[in-house]
This record gives sequence, C-alpha cells and structure tokens, in this order.
Amino acid sequence: MITESKILDRKILRSGHKTDQSLLWMVVLMVSFSLLMIYSASIAYAAHDGGDQWFYLSRQAMFLTAGALAGLVAFKIPMAKWKKYTPWILFASLGLLVAVLLVGREINGAKRWIHLGPVNLQPTEVFKLAIILYLSSFFTRRAEILKQFKKVGFSAVPVGIGLGLIMLEPDFGSFVVVTAVAMGLLFLAGLPWRWFLMMVGIGLASMVALIAVAPYRMARVSAFLNPWEDPLGKGYQLTHSLMAIARGEWFGVGLGASLEKRFYLPEAHTDFILAVIGEEFGFVGISVLIFCYAWLVWRAFSIGKQARDLELFFGAFVAKGIGIWLGIQSFFNIGVNIGLLPTKGLTLPLMSYGGSAVIIMLVCIALLLRVDYENRLKMRGYKVEG
Repeated sequence: MITESKILDRKILRSGHKTDQSLLWMVVLMVSFSLLMIYSASIAYAAHDGGDQWFYLSRQAMFLTAGALAGLVAFKIPMAKWKKYTPWILFASLGLLVAVLLVGREINGAKRWIHLGPVNLQPTEVFKLAIILYLSSFFTRRAEILKQFKKVGFSAVPVGIGLGLIMLEPDFGSFVVVTAVAMGLLFLAGLPWRWFLMMVGIGLASMVALIAVAPYRMARVSAFLNPWEDPLGKGYQLTHSLMAIARGEWFGVGLGASLEKRFYLPEAHTDFILAVIGEEFGFVGISVLIFCYAWLVWRAFSIGKQARDLELFFGAFVAKGIGIWLGIQSFFNIGVNIGLLPTKGLTLPLMSYGGSAVIIMLVCIALLLRVDYENRLKMRGYKVEG
C-alpha cells in the first residue's frame, strides 16, 4: 500500500532540492511583510517630535540580517553536534536568566532584558530554544525510562529552575509558553496518560496560583472578561485593539491608513501588531496570516514525523518542539489581540518588532531546515547520525 508519506518522500527525492524551498520562501515572505507592517505601525512613534521615521524599520532590518547570519551558522551545524552541546546551551541559558535578575534592564516593572550597547538581549527567548533541545536530547537518549516516572521527573528539574527564574523577572507569558512546550514534548515522547494528566494538572494549578497571588494579573483577567468596564484604565489596550480590528472590517482601510497606531494603541509595533494588520488589511488579512502560521506548524510536524520514520529521533523532537512553540505563541498573541485571552506580553513570531525574538526564531527555522536536510540525505542513502 502506498501511503501519503511515501508519496511525499518520492516527491522530495525527485525534486533534487537540498532543503524545503516552500518553507524557506514562506519565512522570507513573512519577514518581508513584517518589515512593511513594523514600518507602518511605528512611523507615528518614530517620527514624533522630529524623530527618525525609519528608526524601527532600520533596526528590525538589522535584527533580521543578524538572525539570517545566525541561522546560516545554525544550519551548517549537524544535529548530532547540537545534541552533543545541548547541556552547555542549557547551562548558558540558565546563566543568562540569573544574569538578567542581577544586571537586567527594568522596563515597566519587569527585568527581562540585558542591555548590550545598542541592543537588548532577552534571555527567555534563548531559554525556550534551550528547553526544546534539552528535552529532545533527554527523550532521545532515555526512551526506555519513560515508563519510570521518577526518572522522567528528573528531566523536569532544569525546566523548573528556568521557570522559577522566569517568574522572578516576572514574565508570565513566557512561563506559559515554556510550560506548554514541555508538556507537548512529554506527550509526544509517550509519557503514560495518568502521569501526563497529573503533570498537566500541576501546570494548570501553578498558573492559576500565579494569577491569583498577583493583583495585576487578576486585573488583566478581569479586563479581558469585560474590557469596556474600564476602557481608559485596565481595559485600554484590549478595547483599542478590538476597535482597530473592527474598523478594518473585511478588507481593511488600506496600508498606512490605521488610526489606532497614531498614539492610541500601545505597543502597536510589538505585542499588538496584529491589530494594526487587522485594521489595514481587515479580516481577510488576518485570516491569511493565520493560515501562514498554521502552515508553518503543519510543516514543522511533517518534518518531525519524517525524521521519526527515518529514525532520526533527536531531529524529530526538535522539529515538533519548534512547531509547538510557533503554534502556542502565535495562538496566544492572536488570542490576546482579538480578546480571546488576557494580555500576556508575548510577541507575534516573525512579525513583531524585537531583536532577541526574531533572531532566535530564525535560528529555529534554520534548525527545521537542517532536520529536513538530514532527512533528505538519509533518504538518498547517506549515513546520518540520529
């Protein structure tokens, strides 16, 4: 019987391409569109009081260039080497999480950035990738111990330490993303259902407790439930995001014609860039963008499944972990913008302004391409370490 997977394998072998061209071009198109929207969303802030209207656009272009170079280096490194150096990457990321608490730059009451001259480093983005690599390596090397909960629990120690450090910043949004990625990888690794459900219960209980003990988080939840109760206070961001999207209707008001980005909508070029996209390109524009993210997640899981079938298990876990991260974070950001979820301070992957986030995400895309490249090598008969 010829399966869909075998048909796909044959198409890959016939194409002769070393990497997935569709994935590469999808990312190129998305980051190109992000430059356009960052310029559109930030021009009012950048040009205010005689400022440089190209400020955010030029900096994002610099970040994308740095991310492309970092991605090229990442792609050149075999997955076996990534697996070998995973402990050092994990320790370095934990060290950065400690450093940000000691010397980090405080913005809006949170220490999430380390000031490095003209740029700011956000250690939580590095930690997200490190956790994917660490758990992928752990499950690959210890597949048989998944039947022993105590040994699996040992793998949660670095994750727990990192999550604790993240909450000291605090960064609840990243806490949720890392927890979701870890739970997703546990599920894919085949953790017995009773233990998996127990871990999910512990994770959900922790989130509820963290929301309950912090008044500002409770305020965000109440604002999310009824933002119009205090539209000039705790519901300000969400109400203006909803007004921007509503004004866009089906096809938008046109590129550059957004009113909300003109000092009404906070974080228009970062956390709430989707609202500006909705206002200028309408429901159709948002739908196309959601399709792009869904396609990226599907492609990441397809690459991961193919790696698993080829017994390249580390690459399989890495690809699926990146897919989970992309899916979860884009879902949360879109959910916040449309009022489906409380505000969390998470950027929209590959779209929002920011250095650390876009550089690390481009490295993740490079890792996806590397896994796909090694899949193709093995299908062509070359020896590849799994």
